[in-house]
Amino acid sequence: MRPSRPLPQLGKSLTRPIARLRAVSWRDLLTVLLPILLLTMGLGWLAVKLIRPAPPNRVVILAGPPDSSFHVTADRYAKLIAAHGIKVEVRSTDGSIENLKTLLDPRQAADVGFVQTGLTDDDKAPGLVSLGTLYVQPMMVFYRGKREIDRLTQLKGRRIAIGPDGSGTAVLARRMLQENGMDKEDATLLDLDGDDALAALTEGKVDAIFVTSEQVRGKKTRELMKVPGIRLMSFRQADGYLRRLRFLSHLTAPEGSFDLGMNLPPKATELVGTPVELIARDNLHPAISDLLIAAAREVHGKAGMFRKAGEFPTAVEHDIPLSEEARRYYTSGSPFLYKRLPFWLASLVDRILLLMLPLLIVVVPATRLVAPLYRWRMRSRIYRWYGALMTIERDMMQPADDSERAVLRRRLDDIRDAVNNLQLPLAFADQLYVLREHVGLVRARFDAQPRPEPVETAEISSA
Repeated sequence: MRPSRPLPQLGKSLTRPIARLRAVSWRDLLTVLLPILLLTMGLGWLAVKLIRPAPPNRVVILAGPPDSSFHVTADRYAKLIAAHGIKVEVRSTDGSIENLKTLLDPRQAADVGFVQTGLTDDDKAPGLVSLGTLYVQPMMVFYRGKREIDRLTQLKGRRIAIGPDGSGTAVLARRMLQENGMDKEDATLLDLDGDDALAALTEGKVDAIFVTSEQVRGKKTRELMKVPGIRLMSFRQADGYLRRLRFLSHLTAPEGSFDLGMNLPPKATELVGTPVELIARDNLHPAISDLLIAAAREVHGKAGMFRKAGEFPTAVEHDIPLSEEARRYYTSGSPFLYKRLPFWLASLVDRILLLMLPLLIVVVPATRLVAPLYRWRMRSRIYRWYGALMTIERDMMQPADDSERAVLRRRLDDIRDAVNNLQLPLAFADQLYVLREHVGLVRARFDAQPRPEPVETAEISSA
């Protein structure tokens, strides 16, 4: 019978991996890995601190009075942004002044709002940024009477509705009247809102009204021109207003531009207008900023009464500085990921890349140093004993008595014991055995070295 093959010893097969693990110098490995681990943790912490958080799922837009152009525009923004899974709240306000105050109050839940220029500056609005100029809204003055009026001074002593407190319309109307040397002593100034002002003028309760898109829709102003006895004022001093109030713009309503059939206005009408900006808090998420500007391009990019196609929105800076995100968007457009992927997925991938790229750039090359550093650590544990052997060999070349030789012998024995107890990975076993041979070689040379002969001392007797 063929002799049976002995069964493999399971205990030994299991102890080999354990022995290999024990042979690893974990202290040296930790010494090499610890700086890289600390570097990785530091970069991870920094990336988490600097990484953009996930975009909010809710945005609050401060509009204007209900049924005003501001409010209608905000509703159009909301539909475009909601298509990306963002819930939008359009909040009704009295207008630009209230929008500014709300944005400046950190206790109020608000993200962006429509604000006309000329109401504040950077020093008075810290923490706010502009996402761009959306359009220029004309300041229209409607009045009753057959006599043509082309200067505000002709309204002295009249009843004038300038818009409600908290609106940019009222602020701009007061400034224009002040430039003409007029105040509440020269005319009766009423703070009626848009619809009330239109009704009051139609019913003859006021003589003139200041109207902007902040308060009413353009459709209502066109209908107002059709009312008998009501006329739109043409600013004969339009260019003069631009010199005095530099945030204003000069606009022209051509003959028949409101209604060709009724030829309204009956002649070219000179107007002044103020740019309207989209103002946001400076902590607005960049992805939301891009969505808002994209919505602004969709809404305001087409030709209108006072704008050319593609003219707005624009990165023109007025009272409040343009945000860096908006400046980047107007220069290079939306990021690549947001053009190709759904909004939520693009946001997720963007944040993952922002976290991973710095780690990959720094950590991957650093991990390649682990093996060389570990080998250097292991070899250094071997080479330092060669240094001790070389020192002993130099001492062996010097004459020594028995006590000095005994000291060298103890040093050699200590080196032998330390080397025999030295634990290294299997990859360094050949170097370890070579070291042991060299220790034995030095010991053999020491043992073969002839002992020094004792020196006889002659006794000198004193005579």
